[in-house]
Amino acid sequence: MNCRHCQHPLEHVFLDLGFAPPSNAYLTPADLHALETWYPLKLHVCAHCWLVQTDDYARADDLFRPDYAYFSSTSSTWLEHARRYVEAMRERLALGRDSFVIEVAANDGYLLRHVMAAGIPCLGIEPTAGTAAAAEQLGIPVLRKFFGEALAKQLAAQGRQADLIIGNNVYAHVPDINNFTRGLKAALKPGGTVTLEFPHLMRLIEHTQFDTVYHEHFSYLSLHTASRILAAAGLRVFDVEELPTHGGSLRLFGCHAEDARATAATVAALLAEERRRGLQSLHTYAGFQARADRVKDDLLEFLIRQKRAGKKVAAYGAAAKGNTLLNYAGIKPDLLPFVCDAAPSKQGKFLPGSHIPILPPDALRERRPDYVLILPWNIAVEIQQQNPNVREWGGRFVIAVPTLQVLS
Repeated sequence: MNCRHCQHPLEHVFLDLGFAPPSNAYLTPADLHALETWYPLKLHVCAHCWLVQTDDYARADDLFRPDYAYFSSTSSTWLEHARRYVEAMRERLALGRDSFVIEVAANDGYLLRHVMAAGIPCLGIEPTAGTAAAAEQLGIPVLRKFFGEALAKQLAAQGRQADLIIGNNVYAHVPDINNFTRGLKAALKPGGTVTLEFPHLMRLIEHTQFDTVYHEHFSYLSLHTASRILAAAGLRVFDVEELPTHGGSLRLFGCHAEDARATAATVAALLAEERRRGLQSLHTYAGFQARADRVKDDLLEFLIRQKRAGKKVAAYGAAAKGNTLLNYAGIKPDLLPFVCDAAPSKQGKFLPGSHIPILPPDALRERRPDYVLILPWNIAVEIQQQNPNVREWGGRFVIAVPTLQVLS
């Protein structure tokens, strides 16, 4: 296999999590009696451009199916993040009724609803039918297609280049990142801005966030590598912000390479920090497997200990990162009988691989577990606030990443 960006041979394994089904391929009761497809889940690091990437086995249309069950609006934290983003971009870029905004991977309209409320013309691009339909019900115009260079050129030919292109948590999800980036270039109006948000590889390594690895994430990006990919397509990163979302993310601001805007000092500062942290050194990637194994072993030990003590443990949040963790650890319903989730699209289904049933949040009150394992640790505060009654019966919350912690 060659690097998806620079085509150099991939000779260095960063992380091997064995085999797993796609993390968002939730199962219906009927699916439990059918064969389940598992793919290798392995990350390589390119020693030339430093792009960390998955094995090239699963295709995008196998992963992002019409029944794709991730709805962004389920999280109040994420809704507030989107609202603040739109408010900031309106002010920073002077967006108004004469502007045009495109969001790639618009999901269920969690963000463009705020753009529409401000009277700014917009277009969502979203290939998964369920989430696209939810956005359309809000009155948001949606193209139900995968974004890439060909679609971007069609939009440009129609005079629909954007003043702002938004890509929140999509850049890591595209198998052909070069084609996608050329699409950003083609769909961007002269003087326009691209913003891309994605989990920062530096934070993944720092906090042992191996559970954020799954097939739907084809790439794991640093500022260094993302800047190279954008530059190859004729775009330039002119500013960057570090965000707390998803355990530590970046928001890149991109423009056409010839744009007159100066590059902010934040870009050079963060590039220097990445170099200092060794993101362009193979030594940095060599010990990550052992750290991931320690997280997995500690969780297994905790669950086995509680089972032997007669304690009840449940999980909260049927998140993709949770599926990676549970499947790598080989955890089944005997150790974790159920998981609760607030998304109706997931309730009544089963987690891929582990086949743990997904129940509504009311099941916590009915069954009163001694421990609640929060799988989406990045919104642990939100989940605790939404379920304050757990502590009323003496229940305690637990997270497994970056280390096992019973929360006070």
